[in-house]
Amino acid sequence: MTAAVSRLGRSANGVIDELGRIAGFAASILLVTLKPPLRFGEFWTELFKIGVLSILIICVSGVAVGMVLSLQGYTTLVRFGAENSLGAVVGLSLIRELGPVLTALLATGRAGSSVTAEIGTMKATEQLDGLRMMAINPVDYVVRPKAWAMAVAMPLLSAMFITSGIFGGWFVGVKLMGIDGGTYMSSMQNAVDFRDDVAGSLLKAVVFGVLVALISTYRGYTAQPTSSGVSSATTSTVVIASVSVLIFDYILTALWGV
Repeated sequence: MTAAVSRLGRSANGVIDELGRIAGFAASILLVTLKPPLRFGEFWTELFKIGVLSILIICVSGVAVGMVLSLQGYTTLVRFGAENSLGAVVGLSLIRELGPVLTALLATGRAGSSVTAEIGTMKATEQLDGLRMMAINPVDYVVRPKAWAMAVAMPLLSAMFITSGIFGGWFVGVKLMGIDGGTYMSSMQNAVDFRDDVAGSLLKAVVFGVLVALISTYRGYTAQPTSSGVSSATTSTVVIASVSVLIFDYILTALWGV
C-alpha cells in the first residue's frame, strides 16, 4: 500500500513537472514573438504546409460527416414527423460540436504529427544545435512560425469543415430525401444563433489550435535525438493532443455552454 501511494505520488510529481516545462515552453514562444523580426516569410510557408495542404482532407471529411449526419437525422426525425427540422439538427451539430472537434483531430493527425517529426528530425540531425552555434534561437526561427501557423489555420479549417458538412447534409436531405430546400435552410437559419453557436465554435477552434500547436512543437523540440525517439514523439503528439482536445471540449462546453 505504501509503495503504491509512493508510486502515485511520483507519477503526480512527474505530471506536474511536465506541465511546468510545457508552460515554460509556451512562455518562451510568446517572448520571442514579441521580439522582431516577425519572420512573416517563414509563417506564410508554414501556414501553406499546415493549412492549405490540409484543405482537401478537411473538406472531403466534412462532406462525408454532413451526409452521414443528415441521413441519420432524417431516419430519426421522420418517425416523429419532424423531418423539416433536419437543417437545424445538421447545422447545430456541425457548428457547435463536430466541426471544431473533428477538425482538430484531423489536423493533429495530418499536420501536428508532421510538425513534431520535422522538429524532432532537425534535433536528431543536430540542425537545432547548428542554429544555436550561429547565435540563432531555434524557438524563434523554427518553433514560432509553426506554432502560430497551426493556431491560425485551425479556425479557418474548422470553418471549411462546417461549410462542407452543411453542403453534404443539404445534398442528402434535399436532393436524396426530398425535403424542400427553403425549409431546410430556414430551419437552420432560425436555430443557429451567432453569439452562442458561431462565436462558441470559433472559440473552441482557437483553443484547440493553440493546444495542438503547443503539444506538437513541444514534443518535437524535446524528442530524443534518435529515430526511435522521433517516432515515439510523433506518436505521443497524436495521442496527447487528441485526448487534450476531447477533454478541453468537455470543459469549454460545461463552463460556457458552447
